[in-house]
Amino acid sequence: MTAPIAPATLPPLGDGPHRRRLGLVAVVACLGGLLFGYDTGVINGALLPMTQELGLTPLTQGIATSSLVFAAAIGALVGGRVSDARGRRTTIVALAVLFFVGSLVVVAAPSLEALVVGRVLLGLAVGGASTVVPVYLSELAPHEIRGSLSGRNELAIVSGQLAAFVVNAILGAQLGHLDGVWRIMFAVCALPAAALFLGMLRMPESPRWLVDHGRRDEALAVLQRIRTPERAAAELADVEAIAAMRQHDRVRLADVLRDRRLLAILLTGIGLGIGQQVTGINAIMYYGQTVLVESGFERQAALVANVAPGVIAVLGGIVALWMMDRVDRRTTFVLGFGLTTICQVLIGIASLVLQPGDPARPIVILVLVVAFVGAMQTFLNVAFWVTLSEIFPMRMRGLGVGVGAFANWITNASLALAFPTLVASVGISGTFFGFAVLGACALAFVLWRLPESRGRTLEALERDVTRR
Repeated sequence: MTAPIAPATLPPLGDGPHRRRLGLVAVVACLGGLLFGYDTGVINGALLPMTQELGLTPLTQGIATSSLVFAAAIGALVGGRVSDARGRRTTIVALAVLFFVGSLVVVAAPSLEALVVGRVLLGLAVGGASTVVPVYLSELAPHEIRGSLSGRNELAIVSGQLAAFVVNAILGAQLGHLDGVWRIMFAVCALPAAALFLGMLRMPESPRWLVDHGRRDEALAVLQRIRTPERAAAELADVEAIAAMRQHDRVRLADVLRDRRLLAILLTGIGLGIGQQVTGINAIMYYGQTVLVESGFERQAALVANVAPGVIAVLGGIVALWMMDRVDRRTTFVLGFGLTTICQVLIGIASLVLQPGDPARPIVILVLVVAFVGAMQTFLNVAFWVTLSEIFPMRMRGLGVGVGAFANWITNASLALAFPTLVASVGISGTFFGFAVLGACALAFVLWRLPESRGRTLEALERDVTRR
């Protein structure tokens, strides 16, 4: 590990009520991450009863699952641009409404077509949250704790997924005999959506967004709420100095494509987005019960066992938050892709060596899946969203994060659509061997392209990008 590079001009962060106010902002905003996690994880346990009630095939299972994820790709791309134009806070409030309406449409859906409409609405909200919430947190956070503060959103995501797995297991055990039990699983989503809407109405706008839109006094007022007075004034001056160097016009994608420096950092964000997904993590999060049934568990036992990856994801997220401000981003990514690739190879080997009917097969595969999810969450998931929110200059941050998240969601959706058919054709072993090859390619990309961003202000990172 190398020592973080901190600007000498900023006074210490200090302790006091401003730290508690900053913490409250993070808690409320992270409800967006919680909804992201719940809505992507709930399909894991809802899919089989949904299949029975609606008569889904492997193809339509993939459509029902991936419709949310394809829509999330659009939501990520649009959400970044909307937040650039209308504000981070305003966009999150609108996303809360979308989460609420989408959950109601799914709960009332009488057919696959209506279900897909509801899943698309939820997907737009999930994608928007995946882009806007990390940027909002990153722009409010002081550089000393930006990694751990921004990383709370990823912890909220996996906490939402764990909540979905637990709710699914409880409802499956108690109400599994009901045809509409999956509707109750989705209805739970409406509660945090309402809390996010009401909470964000009282939260401040991003001070960096306010400066970028000529609202200096409002930006100073926000910083004075979440910093000491001395730190607020010094930080505002640093933000304004960079803002004065920018072109006043908002950067468009065409502008980025013509600028070699901006294009290079955009391609880095796209590569990270693709790399994080080709590990196959969401094959476990969406189809974990299916994988465990395929490995030899009974259906109800698989629903309960599926909670284990959710638990290890949360524990890994807690460790990742501790690491974010202590371990370099590049080191974290190298460890993550290395460990997940090893786990993927071992899952493939285990499914080949241990034949169906062998009592050891389901236990061994479950242990390896848990190890894979733990490595993924500890070293990759938190690091990805934090790094994506850090590496882009302010004038293209919404666009850059949106494009990186779009690439992430498109890869995610493609795998979600293909996974049931893939497992049916080549089995667990062939599927996870394929993930291992792609994970090795992602490791090579990180070693080649990823810049180090830990411990540096967003303005210092921007100076580096614009003078390359």
